[in-house]
Amino acid sequence: MPRDLRMSRMLHVLIHMDRHVRLATSEQISKMISTNPVVVRRMMGGLRDRGIVASEKGHGGGWTLARPLTEIMLRDVYEAVGAPPLFNIGPNADPSDCLVEKAVDAQLDASLREAEARLLAQFSKIRVEDLAADYESLSAEEQEIAHPISVAANMHTRDGA
Repeated sequence: MPRDLRMSRMLHVLIHMDRHVRLATSEQISKMISTNPVVVRRMMGGLRDRGIVASEKGHGGGWTLARPLTEIMLRDVYEAVGAPPLFNIGPNADPSDCLVEKAVDAQLDASLREAEARLLAQFSKIRVEDLAADYESLSAEEQEIAHPISVAANMHTRDGA
């Protein structure tokens, strides 16, 4: 079963919209995440329905953030993209008469429900802004590795020294 990328793609888009592109068309977003604009409109529609983004139609229109990343939790995005299955493993979908399979399926189901509840609780605590801050930290580290002297000089100048 292939991985469901909707949540990670939409988190990617939201951070770009906040940090780089204030107004983005479905076509621009589709290039950003390597998918079809129709797929983008469907996913963005879920975000719009949850009040995460807004859309403007017509020439000069596109998608904008409806609220700051500090007010958007990972759980909000997860639910907006349709609450896809969190795990690719689990009990058999068809009921079985085999007692071994029933015992295995019951334990797997209980364990997965518990794991899902914990993961969704964690998603409720993480703001999209937290991911954006992680991105900025990585970006700063990359800049320092690529250009250590200029970064040090800029830091020296900013500190007023």
